[in-house]
Amino acid sequence: MNRNRSFALANVRGMTLVEIMVVIAIIGSLTAVLAVGLMNNLQGGYQSTTVLQIGTIEQNLQLYAAKHKGKYPTTSEGLARAKKYFKDSEVPNDAWGNEFLYFSPGTNGDHDYELISLGRDGKEGGDSYDQDIKSWALDELED
Repeated sequence: MNRNRSFALANVRGMTLVEIMVVIAIIGSLTAVLAVGLMNNLQGGYQSTTVLQIGTIEQNLQLYAAKHKGKYPTTSEGLARAKKYFKDSEVPNDAWGNEFLYFSPGTNGDHDYELISLGRDGKEGGDSYDQDIKSWALDELED
């Protein structure tokens, strides 16, 4: 019985080094393609989360104004002035970990206040996921 088993194993052909390298190259290529797609989806999720955070901050600012005769915190007071209206009394950052810019009164049009996230790069301007996310222009975001 052991002799038959040894004979069967002796006839099994293994993979050559070239075949193994081809398989590894294919796996590497597939991994790279999937990683790029995943990163784009992740950044899109960050952008959507930041839009939702702006909505939450706006609701909390409206609560603040309701308790303060329709007045919002000034630019110099900042969002920290209304922090007791936020969960855990902390003003959230955008999804990339950057603080929101806050202006009151608003500087663009007739807004009581403005909230701005500087996007993934944390710098003014930019395209795609680096673009600024502004409370008054949420519908203008590029996909």
